[in-house]
Amino acid sequence: MYPLPQHFHLEQEQLQAAGVREWASLARLQDGALRQLARQGASEQRLTRLRGQARLMEALALDAGDAALLLHAGIATATALAECSPERLQVQLTRLERALRPGALARIDRDTVRGWILRARKASSRSPN
Repeated sequence: MYPLPQHFHLEQEQLQAAGVREWASLARLQDGALRQLARQGASEQRLTRLRGQARLMEALALDAGDAALLLHAGIATATALAECSPERLQVQLTRLERALRPGALARIDRDTVRGWILRARKASSRSPN
């Protein structure tokens, strides 16, 4: 799970202090546990975002960067991803990658996006049609 980006240093410290060292453990945290960590100095909003990232990773076997990219694109759950059009999502993610990493080549292709959507549909028991 670690290291997290520098701007998550307070959240990382609180998670480590609470014994949360794996994405799977973070994915299982309930709202009350996040609020408790936030009372100790971490941002509840950032902790919630990290938990969403962890849940996407767990549900769809994504790496941390891909799950973060989906969150930045507004896709917070496997169910939301299952509803996406592969073509539109690929265009959206490519634009987002260009905005976040100017000059870098887009690394997400249509086949990758299609695979994620198929896994999301399977995870959310939605028909692939």
